[in-house]
Amino acid sequence: MRGKDSATAPASIAQRGLGLAGLGVLIYSFTIPSTVYALEGLDPYLIGIGRSAAAAVLAMLALAAVRARRPRRDQLPGLLAVGGGVIFGFPVLSTLALEHGASSAHSAVVVGLLPAATAVAGVLRAGERPSPAFWLASGAGAACVTAFALARGAGRLTPADLLLFGALVAAAIGYTEGGRLARDMAGWRVISWATVICAPITFPVTAYLLATTDPDWTAHTVTGFGYVALFSAYLGFFAWYEGLARAGIARASQVQLAQPVLTLLWSGILLGELIDGLTVLAAVAVLVCVALTQRTRVRPGHLAGRNTVAHDERRSVASR
Repeated sequence: MRGKDSATAPASIAQRGLGLAGLGVLIYSFTIPSTVYALEGLDPYLIGIGRSAAAAVLAMLALAAVRARRPRRDQLPGLLAVGGGVIFGFPVLSTLALEHGASSAHSAVVVGLLPAATAVAGVLRAGERPSPAFWLASGAGAACVTAFALARGAGRLTPADLLLFGALVAAAIGYTEGGRLARDMAGWRVISWATVICAPITFPVTAYLLATTDPDWTAHTVTGFGYVALFSAYLGFFAWYEGLARAGIARASQVQLAQPVLTLLWSGILLGELIDGLTVLAAVAVLVCVALTQRTRVRPGHLAGRNTVAHDERRSVASR
């Protein structure tokens, strides 16, 4: 009985986790429109790699400011997985998909299916056990978003589809590993160390691309690249990884079902895309599915509860 209680995070911690995850989703919802802005003057590889190089500079300053200890050896594989997923995989593949003609609506397939993929990765890697009702609600949400994206013109398999699928898988792995590591260290340290570890690759590649691709730094380019470098590649993960660690990877990831709707809203405002009745209908359907996932039970694995408690204790001590 005691073991069962220790495996369940307090409700207040889970609720704060959902709030943090929601903040992360809000930040990420601007990523696709910002990337479209950046593509007006920059090479897609420069955007995908360069944003992480810029984030690494901020990460180095942040880690040096608190004199952060180096990660333990057993944490390095997880940090490398985070780097492969959210520093290289998702940014590069999603940017290439936009370069190959995928619209914001088309790209919504990625963020629409990502919660389900992250939940599956959470089951396989982090030991979480969602209930059947949870799977039904999350599957319905993913189906709603997919149907909406298909109705907006993504009805056939294209090179952009393959790139988006690859980005989906990469992000799911990066989110899961990051959320798992955030049970042992603060979420901001997870993304900071991951970007720093990848810096020996991102720095020289970015320098080479800056020298060879003739970037055109228009107002849109600076705004778009600045956003994805500061927020999408770095600050957004502060809230996102903490949310995954506190609320559980599978449950917190379902908040991301609202991201396609938000992205399409910003795309209508910033990019002039049409927001019609179908968009409103999809928004309502997705938000209903999000609400249903939060009412279903997700039973964390035995490591989740233990690490969450230890993580909170360390944060409490550090704040004194």
